[in-house]
Parts: sequence; structure tokens; C-alpha cells
Amino acid sequence: MQVPLAWRILTADKRRTGLALVGIFMAILLVFTELGLFYAVPQGGQLLYDNMRFDLLLASDQYEYQGQPGTFPASRLDPVRKAAEVAAASPLYFGFAKWKSGEGGVWPDLFVIAFDPAVPVFAPDSINRQLGSLAPNDTILVDGSSRPMFGPLTAGRTVEIGDHRETIAGRYELGTGFMGLGVALTSAANFARLFPQRGLDLVSLAAIRLKPGVDPDRAAADLQKAAGAGIRIFTRAQLEAHESAYWTTRTSVGIIFGSGLLISFVVGIVILYQIISTQIGRQLPQFATLKAIGYPNRSLTRTVALMSLLIVVVGFAAALLAAFGLSSVIRQQTLLPVTITGMRALAVFGAAMVMGAISASLALSGLRRADPAEMF
Repeated sequence: MQVPLAWRILTADKRRTGLALVGIFMAILLVFTELGLFYAVPQGGQLLYDNMRFDLLLASDQYEYQGQPGTFPASRLDPVRKAAEVAAASPLYFGFAKWKSGEGGVWPDLFVIAFDPAVPVFAPDSINRQLGSLAPNDTILVDGSSRPMFGPLTAGRTVEIGDHRETIAGRYELGTGFMGLGVALTSAANFARLFPQRGLDLVSLAAIRLKPGVDPDRAAADLQKAAGAGIRIFTRAQLEAHESAYWTTRTSVGIIFGSGLLISFVVGIVILYQIISTQIGRQLPQFATLKAIGYPNRSLTRTVALMSLLIVVVGFAAALLAAFGLSSVIRQQTLLPVTITGMRALAVFGAAMVMGAISASLALSGLRRADPAEMF
């Protein structure tokens, strides 16, 4: 009896129910968006590391995140290279330079990553198959995700970076993450020419590959002692935890998206409560009649709960479909890995069900006023 009755009540005023569905749809869609961004931002911060080959990462103790790693003297790598458990320790150099060949006379900042092409540190084949093209002087590989303001990124194009003219040797596909509007790879020797004031004496990071069978946690502890003060060594798990904590607790990301989740959840409860309580108020004589002919309170309570459930389910289904399209747009515009996974969809559905349960509980106070003796 409860489902047909709940359906009849909701469809009796289609306009009001339609407005409720739109409100719940928007609230749930906002939850999807906030949740997707909350997880995508730390993933964007991990983008570079997820595409690198290393077991341990050596950094300055001033390391903040991948865009601000600090520097340490290249000589500090010597005791690490000599350690018995280390197979290779490859330095990386980070720098910012002006791309003076942008569209419309714009000079955007270019994030430059340099390494020794003879010791591949990246996993994507789109990079490794072009490492030989970095051997000539003044050549770079450009990330295909760099913004349109950089102009055409065609191989063979000569561009001005800082005070140097560089030739684009090719493009690769990785993603810029939070490194900047555009990213380029080059050889360590070319980096020294691009940044003569910096040279190769100061290293940004070092990718450490261990010999087979070596435990990364034990090796990290041993190498930390060998490297000494001023150096920090991350395992992959520690690096992921550091990046995630940085973006969610040390920046505004956690506050903005966390509060956004809370606000959208509360908004959903308020919208649903208003529509359910209004429907109860409009149908109060009918509820009183049902009580008078013998329907118990628990039966009418289930009817109210089903009204809330129906609105939530329909709103969730529409929001889920819209979330797939919206996440695609966000990925294209921001290059952040915003996705709708099965676990996230289940989490949002659970949150929506809690919205419905709280709203129905609050609205039941109106149902208690349906006293047949007072109504008739």
C-alpha cells in the first residue's frame, strides 16, 4: 500500500514534485563534483611521479610539493650512489622559463624538467621512444597537454625560451598537473645552457632505483643515514601520503571542497524536507482519514519514507548521468583527473540516502499532527 500511496501523493502536484527533483538533482550533482575534485587535486599532484620509474625519491628537506621541491647539492648524491642496495640514482632538474613564442605575444611560464636521456626515468612510451631526439643541443620535448597559448607544438618548430632558441623535437602525452600551463623535457646539458646561473650543481630531485629484492622501507632508512641532514628520502607510499596531505590539509583544497560537500549535503536535506513537509501539510486530512480507518502510525511513516526515497532515487539517477558528462568537461578544461568511479558513485548514493532519511525524520513531525479527532 505504501508505494502506490507515496507515488499518488508525489504525482498529485507534479510541478512541486518536479521542483523538488531539480533541487535534489542539483544537490547530488554538486556532491559528485565536489567529491571528484577533492580526489582529483591530490591525483594531479601525483601525476608526474605516477609516470616515473623509481623506488625511492631523494629530495631536499625543504620539499613542499612537486612544483616546489627545493634543491640540494649534487654532491649529496655520491654516498647514495655508492650504497650497495642502489642500482641507479638519476638527478632531475626543475626550472621555470618564459616561453616567448606564445600566441598573441603572450609569454607564459614554462616548467622545464631535465634529466640524463641515457638513464630513462619516465615510464610513458611517448617519452622513451623520443629520448634520442634530445641528444642535439637546444632541443626539447613538449607536453601535448600544454595550453593553446603556447601556439602549435609541432616537431621542428623553433621557439624562444628565456634567452635561448630551442627546437621542438617532438610531443609526448603525460599531463601538466600542477607544474604549470606548459611543461617541457630536455637533457641535463641543455638545462645548464637554459639556466646558466643555476647550472647542474643544484639538484631538484633524484630518482633512486634499487637492486632486485631490496626492501624499499629498509633501504630508505639506511640511505637516509648515508645522505645525512638536509636530505629527505621518500618511498612511493610516503610520497603519495605527503602529496595528498599537502593538497588536502596545507592548501585551501580541503577547506573549499570539504565545505562544498557539507553545504551541498545540507542543501539537499533542506530541499527534501521542505517538499516532504509541504506535501504532508497539503495531505493532512487524507492522512487523518487513514488513521481514522485503522492505519497505524508506522504505516504512514513508511509512506513518508518512501516519498523521500522515490525523490532521492530519481534525483540520483539523473545526477549520475549528468556527473559523467560534467566530469568529462572538467577534465578537458582543467586537465585534472576527475572521474566517477563505482566506489564514489556508491558513496554519493549512500549520502543521498542519508539525506532522504534525515529529511523524512524531520518531516514526520507534521504527520503527528494528523489527529482524526482534531481534523474532523
